[in-house]
Amino acid sequence: MIRTGIIGLGAIGQRIIHAFNNHPKIKITAVCDHLEELADKTAATYNVRAFTNHEEMLEQMQFDLIYVAVPPKYHHHVASAVIEKNIHILCEKPLANSLEEAVSLHESAQSASIVHAMNFPLHYQAESRMFSQLIQTNYIGELRRVELKMHFPNWPRLWQQNAWVGSREQGGFTLEVGIHFIQQIQQIFGPVNVINKSIQYPNNPEASEDAILALLNFDNSIPILLDGIAHTAGSEKIAFTAYGTEGTLSLLDWSKIEGGKTGEQIMPIEADQRLSLSLVDELVKAIEGEDADLVTFSAGLEAQRVLEQLRS
Repeated sequence: MIRTGIIGLGAIGQRIIHAFNNHPKIKITAVCDHLEELADKTAATYNVRAFTNHEEMLEQMQFDLIYVAVPPKYHHHVASAVIEKNIHILCEKPLANSLEEAVSLHESAQSASIVHAMNFPLHYQAESRMFSQLIQTNYIGELRRVELKMHFPNWPRLWQQNAWVGSREQGGFTLEVGIHFIQQIQQIFGPVNVINKSIQYPNNPEASEDAILALLNFDNSIPILLDGIAHTAGSEKIAFTAYGTEGTLSLLDWSKIEGGKTGEQIMPIEADQRLSLSLVDELVKAIEGEDADLVTFSAGLEAQRVLEQLRS
C-alpha cells in the first residue's frame, strides 16, 4: 500500500482525497490543515491521524506520497519539506507563487529520486484529450489562431469563497483558471511567448484582477488571444478555441467540445470516454516504476513562466 498524506483540506483537496480513498493501492494515513476543526473532521471521516502542522506530520509519520493542496503562497515551503524527505509528491497548481520559487521546486524535485506531479485535471479528461487528438489528426488543418475566453459573473466563484482566491497576492482567475489552459496550450501546441498584456485591477489594492487582455504567440508567430473579465452579467463562460485553415474546434466550459469545418455550422462533438485517464492510477503506476502519463513539475514550471509574465 502507498502510504499517503494530505496537506491542505480545502475544496480542491477534498476532491482528490475522495479519489485517493477509493483506490485499492492507496492508504491515506494522515491529513493536515491549519484549521484544527477541519483537520479533525476530515481525519474522522477517513479514520486517520489529524495534524495542524505539516512539519510535525512529516516528522512523526512515514509516507510514500504527499498531496500538497495548500494555497499557492505556501507551496514552496510545504513542498520543499516533502521533497527534502524524498517523498513522492502531487502538488496543486500553480507550482508556486513566483517564478523563482517554481524554479527552486523544480530543481529540488529533479534532483531527488521521487515522482513529482501536478494536479491539472484537464490533462486526464476525455474531452480535453479528444480536443488534443483532433488537433493532432489535423481536424482544423494548419493552425491560424488560438483564443482563450474566461468570463465570470462572480470572482471568487460562489463555490470557492475564500480570501486567497480573490487576493492579488496569490489568487485571481488568471492564476486559478488561466493556468489550466496555459498548460494545455503548451502541451498541445508548443512553447508560448507573451507579447503584450493589459490588466485591470479594482480600487482595493488587495483584490485580484477584474479583467485581462493579452496577446501571446508561438515561436512561429501564430497568435494567442486571451480575454478574461470578472463581475459580468450572465453565466460563467470558458472557451478554449483553435482556428485552422480547415476548421474550428472549441473546448467549452471545461467539458464540452464543438467544432466544424470551414464554411460549415459549428456542431457538438461527442468525446470518446475511453480516452480519459485517472490521475491517481497514473501516480500509482509511476510510484511502482511503470510508465505513466503525468503532468510533472517540468510542465508546471513552463506554465508558471507564462503566468508570471501575465501577472507582472
